[in-house]
Amino acid sequence: MKSLTDKHWRLLPRAPQEFIRRFEHLHPVVLQLLYNRGLSDPREIAAFLNRDLAQDNPFRLRDMHKAVDRLRRAIRGGEPIVVYGDFDADGVTSSVLMSLVLRRLGARVRVYIPHRVDEGYGLNKKAIRKLAAAGTRVLLTVDCGIRSVDEVAYARSLGLDVIVTDHHSVGDTLPPGLAVINPKRSDDPYPFKGLAGVGVAYKLAQALLRVEQQLPIGKGPGLEDERELLDLVALGTVADIVPLIGENRALVHQGLRLLNEPTRPGLLALMEAAGVRPGTVDTMAIGFMLAPRINAAGRLASAGLAFKLLAAQDLGEALPLASQLNTLNRQRQYLTQRAVEQARAQLEEQEGSPIYIVEGENFLPGIVGLIAGQITTATYRPTLAIHLEENASRGSARSIPEFHITHALDRVSEHLVRYGGHAAAAGFTVENAKLPAFKEALRDVARDILGDTLPEPVLTVDTELDLREVNWHLFEQIQRLAPFGEENPQPVFLSRGLHVRERRAVGSEGKHLKLTFQHEGRTWPAIAFKLGHLASILPPRVDVVYHLGINEWNGTRSLQLVVLDIRPSSEGPTNS
Repeated sequence: MKSLTDKHWRLLPRAPQEFIRRFEHLHPVVLQLLYNRGLSDPREIAAFLNRDLAQDNPFRLRDMHKAVDRLRRAIRGGEPIVVYGDFDADGVTSSVLMSLVLRRLGARVRVYIPHRVDEGYGLNKKAIRKLAAAGTRVLLTVDCGIRSVDEVAYARSLGLDVIVTDHHSVGDTLPPGLAVINPKRSDDPYPFKGLAGVGVAYKLAQALLRVEQQLPIGKGPGLEDERELLDLVALGTVADIVPLIGENRALVHQGLRLLNEPTRPGLLALMEAAGVRPGTVDTMAIGFMLAPRINAAGRLASAGLAFKLLAAQDLGEALPLASQLNTLNRQRQYLTQRAVEQARAQLEEQEGSPIYIVEGENFLPGIVGLIAGQITTATYRPTLAIHLEENASRGSARSIPEFHITHALDRVSEHLVRYGGHAAAAGFTVENAKLPAFKEALRDVARDILGDTLPEPVLTVDTELDLREVNWHLFEQIQRLAPFGEENPQPVFLSRGLHVRERRAVGSEGKHLKLTFQHEGRTWPAIAFKLGHLASILPPRVDVVYHLGINEWNGTRSLQLVVLDIRPSSEGPTNS
């Protein structure tokens, strides 16, 4: 039976009884969640639950020795270093982290983050020429550069030593830098491949700090503990939606501790502006409250605002910057909503297509990714949103698990000026003369990969749960699996036969649904975000898919169901 939102529910298989019996000290629900995440070895399970910070040696990353040697030589000789970052939250946190460490080591360093509209993503020759003319000797990229083969070659021709640190998908040719650090390189032995850009920057910072401890240059005050940087690592890692498994999971767990006891003035100001209280920061707070405000700077103004905020030395400097980001974020929300409405009007003529492509002169470059993301979420189709410009247009893509968007762009790269990204998201630039051929070629690729039967949205359920089992003890046991995110999603539960006691649409324009369920004599409060339209059509008895969450009101905390989907109950009446 389909749900009221037309999603198919896929209940994962039960863990074998022999697996459950091996770990009798753990709750069966927790064991099912671990089994669903592919964990069965006792040592793996212990490390996962303890969230051990088992970081690997940073010098296992290819070219790390070359990068450290060149940067230390620049520090000793007083050579100017430029950290060249990206304009999203991952790039900004990477830039703050790397510049902070280099300054503490005594380097002459400045940061350059390109303007999204004027320059676009990644390295560009105009910026490189300006930096070289200003005396730059070492160009260090963070969260960008792996696809900038021509630009790195151009920088070398101007006498710059280029060190690339990045985590994006690697193309057929590596950029000809002095050092190219990316765990996704085919020849890189580093065991964990999923680091964010800020994670790769952190590995370089670790390497620099550890060598400094052994062979001090002595030109700066240094950094007492490399773990002081993990608040920035957690912020950028969660914002970039990389897998929260392996080393990322440990880095984010440790970083959340710092974020919940913030000492960095910029983070304190950002949290105050976002209405996030210290002590309540989790991956959801980063993803939905903090990161969008950092990203808003690069989307609508200059990412330099976000950089200045996170690098601020006192609250007097930080608070006005946080207020500016708050204003930009509200503007971003309004502009995105208006653009999505316009984009949806273009979908009718593409009905039946395996991929949607929307375009417009008023689709601002800073929000094309948000436009694509909202359409993909609503339609379960890969989507490209393109800002039409005079000669060459820029766009952003969002995709579904069945369609690796960057690999798809690899197959049509002859039509593109530049591109890069991940499995689920990418950015690109295309000459207008080639735009029709590009769109047709990409549609052909989508038909080839997705076939005639288009995929439908599936909601994966970890396990069925009897609400009589649910209490604070179980909730705390489940929280041992946090931090939740990509590849370690927040657990999803199914409960059947719940009586709908109360329902009402709440929030702006009644977008959300406030519910009270009754089951076996107990009532359960629930909230269903963006499902307010279901208030008038809910049957009296339902099956519900949900996360377990906490409702705080007037100082009282209670468990609640955060509803993801609802369908008419397949069960008969039960005692309520």
